[in-house]
Amino acid sequence: MKPLVEKRPPHQQRQLRNGELLAMLSLIMALMAMAIDLMLSAFDEMRETFGLDPTSNDVAGVVTVFFMGFAVAQFVYGPLTDRFGRKRILAVSIAIYAVGAVASALAPSLGLLLAARFVWGIGAAGSRVVATAVVRDLFEGVEMARAMSQIMAVFIMVPVIAPALGAGIVAFLPWQSVFWACALWSVALWLWSRRLPETLPVDERRQLDRADIADSYRTFFATRPTLWFSISSIFMQSVFTMYLASSELIVSEIFGHRSWFPFVFGVTAIGFGVASLVNGKAVVRFGVRTVLNRMLIVLNLCAALLVIIAMSGSGQPSFWVFMPALGLMLSAFMFIMPNMNAEAMQPLPHIAGTVSALSGGFRMLGGSILGGLVATRIDVSVTPFAVAALVFASLSWASAYVAQVE
Repeated sequence: MKPLVEKRPPHQQRQLRNGELLAMLSLIMALMAMAIDLMLSAFDEMRETFGLDPTSNDVAGVVTVFFMGFAVAQFVYGPLTDRFGRKRILAVSIAIYAVGAVASALAPSLGLLLAARFVWGIGAAGSRVVATAVVRDLFEGVEMARAMSQIMAVFIMVPVIAPALGAGIVAFLPWQSVFWACALWSVALWLWSRRLPETLPVDERRQLDRADIADSYRTFFATRPTLWFSISSIFMQSVFTMYLASSELIVSEIFGHRSWFPFVFGVTAIGFGVASLVNGKAVVRFGVRTVLNRMLIVLNLCAALLVIIAMSGSGQPSFWVFMPALGLMLSAFMFIMPNMNAEAMQPLPHIAGTVSALSGGFRMLGGSILGGLVATRIDVSVTPFAVAALVFASLSWASAYVAQVE
């Protein structure tokens, strides 16, 4: 593999090889995915424990509340990483992550579980902000998009194996064990992350004062590409949140293939990984914006096809038609998000942490609210899912267009 080109002079560059660095950043980012995907196969056990109806999607709140905590915390982590550096904030966030996981495992009620999941999301947010900022510290332009694609290709292996692993854990142990597993994994990852050198030099750190933070926020909102690509990503995240929160219900209850869920989820995730790898090569050959714009068109066409399939089957189409179409649409998503993130961050390298936090915070907060609202309305039909996916895809396309207007 051709080594990635770094933008920093040699004395500021990290001592890790590309492979170890990108693998580490992938798994740091994947702390969020572990917190969600590992427990999806335990939804039935959660419903039984908390006395919910078997077709209830109330347990989807453990996904949406997690995303809300994740979103809100990013607004704080951004300025903190630009002030105190990347490694210190990473250590604090992983500690909060572990506390949230343990509290979730011990929660005696659904309400307390949701509160613990919110805290857990706060911890996961820091790891995501730091990992993204480290990439921005070391790479730029096409190389940054390529690095993000390679990170996502490794990151996506977590959703491939996590549901099956979670199902295996739940088959032999109480469902709370998946939360204990996440806590142990976070500790192991913290030990590995100690090898990561600090990538933000002291002389480039920004003061943590209200005027400085306000100036960074004004710069974010005044920079058209950064603002509108961030808005576009909100609608993209809405599609993904909706999928995560409702996929178990769709496969298990609407289509009646409960035992297939880990396999279906894993196959879809493999499509994500393939798309990420192809995207990493495509951006080098065609450019970030060209790939982004073309794949937004593909996404909208796939979403429109999904609506046609759903409505032709009166909300309950053939599993073998609907799920492949859904997988194709979600694979297009994986071409879009790394490039959209790179385009949002590219204009403002001097406040990379703040941009990562604001863009990510708005994306996760808006996506969790919009996607969560739709997910709670899915019960016996996939039509609401398909229609909402088309609406969100169209709004994302329109916002990305505005971002590129000179």
